[in-house]
Amino acid sequence: MENRVVVTGIGIISPLGLDLPTTWQALIAAKSGVGYITLFDTSDFDVRIAAEVKGFDPLQYIDRKQVRRTDRFTQFAIVASLEAAKNALLKIDSYNGYEVGVIIGSGMGGLTTLSQQLTVLSKEGPGRVSPFLIPVMIPDMASGQVSIQIGAKGPNYGVVSACASGAHAIGNAFTTIRQGDADVMLAGGSEAVITPIAVAGFANMKALSTRNNAPTKASRPFDAGRNGFVMGEGAAVLVMENLDFALKRGALILAELAGYGATADAYHFTEPPESGENVKRAMRLALQQAHLNPEDIDCINAHSTSTRLNDAIETKAIKALFGECAYKVPISANKSMLGHLIGVAGAISSAIAVLEINNGIIPPTINLENPDTECDLDYAPNLARQVKVRNVLVNSFGFGGHNASLVFRAYNEQRGERLVCQS
Repeated sequence: MENRVVVTGIGIISPLGLDLPTTWQALIAAKSGVGYITLFDTSDFDVRIAAEVKGFDPLQYIDRKQVRRTDRFTQFAIVASLEAAKNALLKIDSYNGYEVGVIIGSGMGGLTTLSQQLTVLSKEGPGRVSPFLIPVMIPDMASGQVSIQIGAKGPNYGVVSACASGAHAIGNAFTTIRQGDADVMLAGGSEAVITPIAVAGFANMKALSTRNNAPTKASRPFDAGRNGFVMGEGAAVLVMENLDFALKRGALILAELAGYGATADAYHFTEPPESGENVKRAMRLALQQAHLNPEDIDCINAHSTSTRLNDAIETKAIKALFGECAYKVPISANKSMLGHLIGVAGAISSAIAVLEINNGIIPPTINLENPDTECDLDYAPNLARQVKVRNVLVNSFGFGGHNASLVFRAYNEQRGERLVCQS
């Protein structure tokens, strides 16, 4: 019999806050984390907006030596993981360290460090390139450094599947616990790629919004006026446990992860097929594993990038799977406030799913002023909604045709007080 998997801790660092409570309060208050880019000079750029993490000082969390030897994305991962472990009251020692693993997804890894060192190479020559470049920039270093920080000696690796990376990391951790290869997994995503090369690359492929005159209005999933996504950064990590292990240590169980579906489009390196068939299949697989039907879902945390093709195809896939129920389930697009956190997207949507279950609130889709005629479902526009939430479907899709869906549900033997986030 496969193990049940529960969530006992959450850590978040985002454009809306440096911790979980601050981020959650901003989400339900319908605040936008998008603004003008401050991390570099955008004078020559067509895109001058992004959703940056504001006020972050890594020295408040980790020592100076480690800061010098870690990229910004790894620092985010460490901070979110420490908060998640603290939130779960998880103590790792020499006795249980081998039963604790880490999987952190990242779409691009240490692009900040790579960009800096390419400048050094160009201006000063190869002899001046940092000997730490490779171990600092590789995408798996977030999970590696987190394990060093907390003493986790179980399964440990990174996941790279573009914008689906965080969801795949959580899905893989779920599978690891279910089959008995670890009792506890810290899993999620981390990204910090608001850099000149990344912004120029995404902008030149016409993926980014150019609404520079109104940054907080730029990310507008499902709206007829949407014209691209807004780049974001941050990290989100869940502590996931074998149910028996969690009960034995008296952990507060926040939710159960009950289903995971993963598919590939096998179609195009950036565009999804218009049929949405493989998105539909990922959702169906997650529901089947959770032993739920579409009518059981109380909320969908959509991928909803605010691009014309993605939002319309995700809507089509939801309609195809849910039928008439598609018009009854509220759909939340947190990218309208957070921007697109790339490899963190599925992880932060998963964290939000757990918070929705515990708080009975669905964050809104802001900037939805003129819905696209192809996008005619209930996207919880502009105001948070109080509703009983027991089952949440999370969608996450990435360049390369990667699709991942997760199903979180209320733990049916809830013990003690649930996590209610207040500022």
